[in-house]
Amino acid sequence: MTKTPDEPQDLAAPAQTLASETTLTEPLVLEPVPIPVPTYVFTPNNSDSANSGASASPAVRKAIIAGVLSGLFAGALGFSSATLVGNTPAPSISLPAASGELSSRADDSIAGIAQAVLPVVVSIEVSSGQRAGTGSGFVIRSTALESFILTNNHVVSGAGDAPDITVTFQDQSRVSAEIVGTDASYDLAVLRVDRGNLPVAALGNSDNVVVGDATIAIGSPLGLSGTVTSGIVSAINRPVTAGDAGDISFISAIQTDAAINPGNSGGPLVNSRGEVIGINSAIATTGSSVSGQSGSIGLGFSIPINQAKRVATDLITTGKSSYPVIGVQLDTTYAGVGAKIESIIPDSPASITALKAGDVITQIDGVIIGSATELVVRIRAKSPGDLVTLTLLDETEIEIILGSDQS
Repeated sequence: MTKTPDEPQDLAAPAQTLASETTLTEPLVLEPVPIPVPTYVFTPNNSDSANSGASASPAVRKAIIAGVLSGLFAGALGFSSATLVGNTPAPSISLPAASGELSSRADDSIAGIAQAVLPVVVSIEVSSGQRAGTGSGFVIRSTALESFILTNNHVVSGAGDAPDITVTFQDQSRVSAEIVGTDASYDLAVLRVDRGNLPVAALGNSDNVVVGDATIAIGSPLGLSGTVTSGIVSAINRPVTAGDAGDISFISAIQTDAAINPGNSGGPLVNSRGEVIGINSAIATTGSSVSGQSGSIGLGFSIPINQAKRVATDLITTGKSSYPVIGVQLDTTYAGVGAKIESIIPDSPASITALKAGDVITQIDGVIIGSATELVVRIRAKSPGDLVTLTLLDETEIEIILGSDQS
């Protein structure tokens, strides 16, 4: 189960029992340990000592008295010398001061990448009435007068209708923002601020991402702005759904073990060149913590930037976006492998093909389909107008040009 790492949404699955408790069937009795009585291994023989002292000659007694007096005199002299030395100021010691210059850090190090990317990342606060939430975002376009920020739809919609939105930059300056457009089907939104000439994020190519690539996540988990975490790409094309029944998102996600927590949503996932390859959107959890928030267990999911770039362009240009469709209703009760067609939508791309109700789609472009949800995720990863090949259970192949629908 996945959840979007922000309040007020809570999509976490019920907590799983990770370990069982151990019960002691019989009480454990500890016997007291007796304290040992000290035992001396040497006891002086007093009678021998007394006899020895009594039989000492006068010459020996004079030598002993002389030694005692000499020791007393030497002790007094040593005490006086120590007192004089203790009252004398110690010589000063001078240690060389550090130069003050920072050690060099390569541009492709985590520190170097973080310093380059941090200026384009923002914190987002959303409030409306009694509800509020926080998230992250990054600048994707800037002119002399205005700038546009990409984030998650669930960040800006979490506080309800007509929310007040405040964007905080890395220099802690704050500015109000307005929603340009949202797309719940991809969990994306674009904000506009009246501030121009801002640094803009460099966008990478998410189609070139492979498992094992280095990743860096930047955002504001739990309101801690400018937080940087690192990891690797754990998996690609991971089918992920997030949201509720009325506002669900389908993501063919990049999976990463870089720590992503509530408040990271909408922030960038970047590669080892500092290029954005994904938008951090969801996390998998084993349950909720005491505070009601669920934290990272190393299973974070990001929307690929190639997918987000098309949607963001549509939102900036028209305020709306579209998503690809084949024009069928799927049977969600089907328990077999693949996606079963329940009906064909009239005047849709599917209506002019050989597809019919009852067909089971098992592959799309050679990728095996395990369920109806997985088919939707794979189609949403395409663009309207793309030509795809569907493989049916009987191994029939059908080509179809994807249509579009408005978000």
